[in-house]
Amino acid sequence: MQITFICTGNTCRSPMAQGICRKILDDRGIDGITVKSCGLAAFPGDCASPNAIKAAAKLGADISAHRSSQISRYIIDETDVAVCMTESHKNALKTVAPDCRILVPSGGITDPYGGDEAVYDECAAELKAYIEKLIDALTMKILPMNETHIESIAELEKRCFSAPWSEKGIKEELDNEAAHFLAAVSSDRLLGYIGVHEVCGEAYIDNIAVQPEYRRLGIADNLLKSAEDGAKSRNCEFISLEVRKSNFSAVALYSKRGYSAVGERKNFYTNPQEDAIIMTLNFGGEDK
Repeated sequence: MQITFICTGNTCRSPMAQGICRKILDDRGIDGITVKSCGLAAFPGDCASPNAIKAAAKLGADISAHRSSQISRYIIDETDVAVCMTESHKNALKTVAPDCRILVPSGGITDPYGGDEAVYDECAAELKAYIEKLIDALTMKILPMNETHIESIAELEKRCFSAPWSEKGIKEELDNEAAHFLAAVSSDRLLGYIGVHEVCGEAYIDNIAVQPEYRRLGIADNLLKSAEDGAKSRNCEFISLEVRKSNFSAVALYSKRGYSAVGERKNFYTNPQEDAIIMTLNFGGEDK
């Protein structure tokens, strides 16, 4: 797997991110992930900013030998996950690499160019916090729910929903043959989960939730894929769910995965009251 960090000139944010990411991977003993960086408007061969070198060094990352690179087709073709510093960078990258998997830190990472050491230190700290979660998400395992996950799932329910499932209710699903619950786990920490019930060849997603600080890292997408693959392997004809009409990001994710709006449920949700959109992914014609 290759992660490529992308900013504008490849002298401040993306080289700091590259160096910090390599340090985190080394500290955790993680193999199989390579890290690069580049700029959308870089002058090839430029050194990293002196303050960027200092800020990265304070976090144990040596980027003194960095030389800037302009984004290229070769870099994109080798990239599995592109991390852009802002939505503007993402939009620009999409025009040349529409199929690339692109992530952006929530709120973006402000360019420290022209700032003092304190500004660069703050930027480096933001990058480190984001990258630690990114590595958690990229190396997580999706496992069938077991008793060790129950308490954490119940707490996650409380964080995410106005009418959360109880710990008792979640635990009862362990003995329900129609239930197929999955937990996304990294280093024994629950990052997210999905609950599915299957009846007569039909799969229904009850809940999907991700820890708020771990959103926008592809965890929900991976949970959905695992749930869909499981339902198909058990010969389900489709998988379906309800989503709040105002939850535009969730609707966009489901649509991207091929779900279509097939109906509505009036006043389905409470606290606050809101209609639900029914979205379904049909497996007809696909290999099971």
